[in-house]
Amino acid sequence: MEHHNPDSPSHLKHYFHDVNQQYETSKFAMWAFILTEVLTFAGLFVAYIVYRSWYPDMFVDAHKLLDVNKGLMNTIVLITSSLTMALAIWAIQKNNKKLSVLMLVATFIFALVFLGIKYLEYSHKFEVGQLPGEFYSYMGPDAVHLNNPHIFFSIYFIMTGLHGLHVAIGMGLIAWLIYSTQKGNLTSEYYTPMEMIGIFWHLVDLIWIYLFPLFYLIG
Repeated sequence: MEHHNPDSPSHLKHYFHDVNQQYETSKFAMWAFILTEVLTFAGLFVAYIVYRSWYPDMFVDAHKLLDVNKGLMNTIVLITSSLTMALAIWAIQKNNKKLSVLMLVATFIFALVFLGIKYLEYSHKFEVGQLPGEFYSYMGPDAVHLNNPHIFFSIYFIMTGLHGLHVAIGMGLIAWLIYSTQKGNLTSEYYTPMEMIGIFWHLVDLIWIYLFPLFYLIG
């Protein structure tokens, strides 16, 4: 049976002693989750290192088939979204709900732009056959000197695809933050969910900062 102290804040769950314990527990849980995310991508980065050491020339040649301008644009978009997310948290700490919602909406839009650019990039690769594994069928003039390029694109699609999934999940969480902040559920007294989701979003940004040079700037 739940017992809630009438003098306790409405956002304090009954299984915590006080607001500080709830905040510290939430933060610890979030960092534990971030660790699992880092370990997941770490395995993929190891696979990248191993295959690149086996096929160094192919990786350099195959990366030229990527659109570096789209990759750079997405990098700028994500870095900017990290700034707007940080500003959203800062605004809610100052109890400026309007600015916080505005920054969250901007973050959501930047995420949407990122996925839009990635969609254009993916759709082109599907069209010309620059696909992973046995689905690779690219026969362009610059494909003559490539040796096993399907390996490069297998790793490319796995890593950027998993990252894109994280962006999509982040968009769902940000949409929830917009709704909760607009409803007044998040204030300067209680903004833990926004801070935790902010940590997740910064991780998404950080992972892309590594992916961009590893795939687009090899040469």
